[in-house]
Amino acid sequence: MGYLSGVTCLWAFSFSLIGVYLAGQVDAWFSVVVRVALATLVFIPFLRLKGVSTSLIFKLIGIGAIQLGLMYGFYYQSFLYLTVPEVLLFTVFTPIYVALTHDILKRQFSPWYLVTAVIAVLGAVILKYASPSEHFLFGFLVVQGANLCFALGQVLYKVVIEDADVELKQHTVFGLFFIGALMVALPAFFMLGDMEKLPTNSTQWGILFYLGTIASGMGYFLWNKGATKVNAGALAAMNNALVPAGIIVNVLIWNREADLVMLGIGSAVIVLSVWFNQKWVLKRQHNHGQAVEEQVS
Repeated sequence: MGYLSGVTCLWAFSFSLIGVYLAGQVDAWFSVVVRVALATLVFIPFLRLKGVSTSLIFKLIGIGAIQLGLMYGFYYQSFLYLTVPEVLLFTVFTPIYVALTHDILKRQFSPWYLVTAVIAVLGAVILKYASPSEHFLFGFLVVQGANLCFALGQVLYKVVIEDADVELKQHTVFGLFFIGALMVALPAFFMLGDMEKLPTNSTQWGILFYLGTIASGMGYFLWNKGATKVNAGALAAMNNALVPAGIIVNVLIWNREADLVMLGIGSAVIVLSVWFNQKWVLKRQHNHGQAVEEQVS
């Protein structure tokens, strides 16, 4: 949980930085390319593929293409149609996608993981109720595209790493993740990007540098590594911890309006979902595993 909690604090600033300084001012696909390219440069020096199967290499590249390349495409576009709080609000469905995707990949159904995710979603929905904007529906669908890509990518990474036939030091292969993302971002920029909307000041370049090296480079590595150390319920719940964290940063630094009472209630519900998973679901799963072992023996 430590990895996921730390990255949540780190990513809390990303929503507002993009919404305030980049959205509508810097071409979305250019932002994606710069962010992914910088993250790739961070991890390329650590890349070690000796003993890593070709199958695993392509899997990690594919996961990066989905979780980062495609997700960023949807994510950055959403800020053109929605406010920062609306983008945050519409990410509340990610835990559901995480829980269901994990069950599909594992060919099982764990209802208690889904309950954890639903509680987390409830907490996030409580956080912010805003009047629908003019582009409410389209913006909502764009964010759901990002949510699906992010959920699928982190669950696939968790499953692939856990099922790998070799013991991996994850930082030695994570460069493949960003290479996959770059393989999506570069062609998309050349086809869809606007060369007339490049960064025009040092603030925008500085934000892109921070987002690429820190938020993406270190953030995604630590998040995905954290995903391999928790169960699907905890992973689902922690996805929604980004919502209160992002809104708190947005309110305190950029003075956006927010209902602080509802923010507190919603945050408490999300904390409840994490507690429920850690104290109840994990215990139930542990007891179930012991019972299966006793039957086998």
